[in-house]
Amino acid sequence: MIFSTLSLVNRPPRLRSAFASATVLTCVLAGSASAQTHSATPSGRQGQVLFHRNEDQTPQTAVRSAKPGRTPQKEVDAITSAERSAITFTAWDLDLHLEPATSHLSTRARFTVRNISQAPISQLTLQLSSTLHWESLSAPIPLTLTQHVLPTDADHTGQMTEALVHLSQPIPPGSSLTLTGFYSGTIEASGERLTRIGAPSTEAAQADWDRISPGLVALRGFGNVLWYPVSSPVFFLGDGAKLFQAVGLSRLQQQNAAFRLRLTVEYVGEPPVDAFLNGHRQPLKNVAEEPNTPVVESHGVATADFPASPLGFRVPSLFVVWQSLRPSANQLLQVATIRPEAITPYTTASNDVAPLLRDWLGPAPLKSLTLIDHAGQPFEDDAFLAVPLSATNARQITPAMVHSLTHAWFHSSLPWLNEGVPQFISLLHTENVDGRDKALGELRQLINPLTLVEPEISPSPKTATPQASAISGSSSSSSSSRSNSAEPDPNAPPGALPSTLPPPRGLPGQSLIAAHDEVYYRAKAAAVLWLLRSTVGDAPLKRALQTYREEVHNADPKSQEDPRAFQRVLEAASHKNLSAIFDDWVYNDRGLADLSIVNVTPRDLPARNGKGVSWLVAVEIHNAGAVNADVPVTVRSGSLTSTQRVNVPPHSNVSTRIVFEGTPQEVLVNDGTIPETTEPIHVWKLKIQPSTSSLPIR
Repeated sequence: MIFSTLSLVNRPPRLRSAFASATVLTCVLAGSASAQTHSATPSGRQGQVLFHRNEDQTPQTAVRSAKPGRTPQKEVDAITSAERSAITFTAWDLDLHLEPATSHLSTRARFTVRNISQAPISQLTLQLSSTLHWESLSAPIPLTLTQHVLPTDADHTGQMTEALVHLSQPIPPGSSLTLTGFYSGTIEASGERLTRIGAPSTEAAQADWDRISPGLVALRGFGNVLWYPVSSPVFFLGDGAKLFQAVGLSRLQQQNAAFRLRLTVEYVGEPPVDAFLNGHRQPLKNVAEEPNTPVVESHGVATADFPASPLGFRVPSLFVVWQSLRPSANQLLQVATIRPEAITPYTTASNDVAPLLRDWLGPAPLKSLTLIDHAGQPFEDDAFLAVPLSATNARQITPAMVHSLTHAWFHSSLPWLNEGVPQFISLLHTENVDGRDKALGELRQLINPLTLVEPEISPSPKTATPQASAISGSSSSSSSSRSNSAEPDPNAPPGALPSTLPPPRGLPGQSLIAAHDEVYYRAKAAAVLWLLRSTVGDAPLKRALQTYREEVHNADPKSQEDPRAFQRVLEAASHKNLSAIFDDWVYNDRGLADLSIVNVTPRDLPARNGKGVSWLVAVEIHNAGAVNADVPVTVRSGSLTSTQRVNVPPHSNVSTRIVFEGTPQEVLVNDGTIPETTEPIHVWKLKIQPSTSSLPIR
């Protein structure tokens, strides 16, 4: 369906001709009730709204339209959270008309919803920001429409306009319905939801900056401002992390939904230059009313058409800017700012980061990183970043630049890779600059929240072997893990992959392939990548990341990314079977490792072949967790160390023996690379007596 609007008040023939020649408008008067709306020009003059419509429906389909009344309070009170969660959106097709001078928005929205509940539903809830209101709604079946205002912190105003739609026929489970609606109103900056819980107005303005205004349109979507239809239970910021979890879950549920936008901006003065939908740029086509009129007095419209594409793991966002993008000197950045001098520190920071990215991810970025100079808290969507360009020292912004610039180098539709890889690269940058211990400290800080939310899985009869003990030899090869002891069989069929849908409500944990909470798809993902690095080594992981990047970049855009593909690529690069690691840490959520040292027994070995006395150190390790842990075990004496990796199965004891040429002083199990529920490094001090006997002490 194509739909365009414009308020025309005594426009000169030249402008109308220009619109027609640019195919911006093909206008016919809207005579049906389903196509009635109201618009005002930026100067306040009232005009007639003209519509061009081309319905994507068969002639036999009867579209039933309804105008909203007010919902009785008893009906509002009877709506349950389950009813508000019963649908998901599978497609949005929006014709959006913006008037920045008045902060006005008018929209024709065609959208498809699917019943994801277990029972037929005969009513829908459709929500917008409280400053917007529904004008009409139509569907192929008769319906009634009422609307009301409801408190929620999913919108910056602290309220939302909710439409209650009663359907003449229920939607069966798994079935879909397409509706067409008109809504309008204004979107101005509002910090109401924050000030009402005690936030100072200045801090609220820094956090909630979404608005339609001259010079900038910034709309971030569900969780900030409801500028498009949604359906969600009520959430409040004072109720723990429920709002943020709901935002993450909506990202996961609707990542394959199609989103299309036809944008019209009616402007006064300088024309807007670019529009960014979900981080993707489209130049705006401008048509001025009077080309020879001074710019400050000119009127015109700017248009952009974003074709339908999968939404991805995000909430829809829209930005319109009035500044042309300026490329940085190194071509890594594209910056929209009125202060060109502000670009220099960010260019310097990107120069500092680029060598690490080239080493790990490939010789050149997939795209430039777009920076929008914008006051307020930063907002990121892949390689798009709205941030105040206020830094003067490049070192201050380099850590943040690592994460953002990684998005320009690497992209995946799988959230755990798309967000986990930038976080992993940030840890590598810390290691390069400040050392390994500092990087492991940052990794532990990332993992700490996981220890509070990860499931505690009791041993099952099939896996419970808490008393089992396997002795591995002193050579490192004999103690290698089952996760890397054999090369993968390319002809073996893959096992059943766990569902990539979120687990039922109330069940703890999230697999990485179905993660919707940031602590999983960013923090745990980075920890798992660090674990894989310790297992396969730097060179194979670099090759795998670069190969995978190219495979995804060159793949058919219509094809979905295979959740198993990264395992396949990494196994080919490392020549190791990583199925156990991916099964425990990626495809399922079996919690974290829970390691401890049960006992250490050192025994001296007689001097022989000209060598002095050496020691055979037996170490017994217990894993109380439900994941396989391919853990490094180190015997140390001063700067002299000997390390071997030992696989400790879930709920098991394993013993290993290490020959150490020196007098051992301590034994370390784990070096911080295996995520654990407790401290990530376990130390057992040894006090060797002068006699041939030895006494271990904790």
